[in-house]
Amino acid sequence: MSLPDTPWDQGALALDLLAVDPAGLGGIIVRARSGPVRDTLLDGLTHLAQPLNRIHPALADETLFGGLDLSATLASGQIVHEQGLLNRPGTLVLTMAERCPPSLAARLSGALDTGRCLVALDEGCDEDEGAPAALVERCAFRVDLTDTAISTRPASGTRPAEISAARTRLSKISVPPDLLAQLATATVQLGIDSARAAQFALRAARALAALSGKTEVDVDILAQACAMTMAHRATVLPTEDNATEDPPPNEPDQDQDQPQQSGDETVSLPDELLIEAIRALLPADLLARIAGRSARLGKGSGTGAARKGNRRGRPLPARAGRLGNGARIDIVATLRSAAPWQRIRAASAPQQDRLHIRPADIRLKRFEEKSDRLLIFAVDASGSAAVARLAEAKGAVELLLAQAYARRDHVCLISFRGTGAELLLAPTRSLVQTKRRLAGLPGGGGTPLAAGLKAAYEQVAQARRRGLTPTIAILTDGRANIGLDGLPDRAKAAQDAITIAAHLRAAGADTIVIDTGNRPEPALRDLAATLGGTYLPLPRADAKRLSQAVSAALDA
Repeated sequence: MSLPDTPWDQGALALDLLAVDPAGLGGIIVRARSGPVRDTLLDGLTHLAQPLNRIHPALADETLFGGLDLSATLASGQIVHEQGLLNRPGTLVLTMAERCPPSLAARLSGALDTGRCLVALDEGCDEDEGAPAALVERCAFRVDLTDTAISTRPASGTRPAEISAARTRLSKISVPPDLLAQLATATVQLGIDSARAAQFALRAARALAALSGKTEVDVDILAQACAMTMAHRATVLPTEDNATEDPPPNEPDQDQDQPQQSGDETVSLPDELLIEAIRALLPADLLARIAGRSARLGKGSGTGAARKGNRRGRPLPARAGRLGNGARIDIVATLRSAAPWQRIRAASAPQQDRLHIRPADIRLKRFEEKSDRLLIFAVDASGSAAVARLAEAKGAVELLLAQAYARRDHVCLISFRGTGAELLLAPTRSLVQTKRRLAGLPGGGGTPLAAGLKAAYEQVAQARRRGLTPTIAILTDGRANIGLDGLPDRAKAAQDAITIAAHLRAAGADTIVIDTGNRPEPALRDLAATLGGTYLPLPRADAKRLSQAVSAALDA
């Protein structure tokens, strides 16, 4: 088995497979900045033998689905429709996929479900920037060319004649039945809960076999296809414990005594071979990606909540409305709405050579802007946390503070220990002052988790009144033993924490609970569920690794 050695090899082979089966494989996510590296790889799109329809995140629905041709309609006096990009045959090439809004992602997802092929160009420079999950889910391949040099590109690609021959052989490729069950086992061991992953692996294996001139998928081809389609979808790190049990020791002896089986018998593929092939292409930062993926399943607000406005921000589709209260008219959208009715209105109007605009035609401009975000760090400084993890927690928070300062987020620092919680730092953007307070954070005493949550709730309420979007990061080992009344009582402390957590969830604050204990604490998992937030157990993680995972979850 020969796995692709470099991202160039992986990308070149993925484009060849897309050329063989574009409808079955959906597409590819190419993460790279605009430049000669990406352009050289995308030269392989010529093998798709389809026209390329380039789109960008700011496209309107009329451009995608077609609609009224305004200039032609006004010039001819008759309704003239224009054809949308999704109605034209060809491969869709989405630039700046990291900026694709959810509305466009939903429309493209529907097109992919009908057999269209998409090449999404992800130009994000940060880990929290990337193509929408809906598009990643529907594209078989993903390749990262961020650290790839142009000198490593393949010497030559697959010739068009070979691609055409592979398309002809594709319908005749068979898959041994035994491989299907083993493929499903590998999917479960990697924590992949999507049925598309296994389907893409089978499609890629058949395309590989067709490209290799074979009539059946063999062991090496399936392992290579699994590595290319599943490595970027894995949510757990496969370990040796996940491997299947070894066969009984008497089986090799029986095989030696028995005659060779006939050639029409299927060859069983060891599960370890699939796992090892996929493990070779697993990203090094899988932990951070898992944290980010978990946070995206919630209601994360990223760098701030989206708010509708009529003055500034990212443009949104125009909507019907009345002028007033500072609203701005969208002239083009208004003309589009009025154009189909001009002939009818002119027939009953005294002056027929003018445009006839009615109040119902008025379309208003809309914009979406982001509010500032407030990061509320609630750090457990009790005796149990101070002995084991307080130093790592301080280091992780300091790294996160530097990232928040670069994004110009507001930061708030709360410490809870002894019998209550203390606001060490009110919301601020001062990095120096925050670091000074964090360095002087003492440790020791009980764990008043409920008091820490109550202090965070008070900051959430103030942030809402100031127009900020609050996000809470709780770093604790979860051994709450002090209630809101300041008395030691584990049962009451746990109940008080759950009560305050319910109020925090009702307040709509995004929350991430980081379990810094040596062992995952079930009570913290329940607390995160009550908060409606993300639970991250990070035992034995140093400050840098802890901050990477937390940053991925906060920025999702």
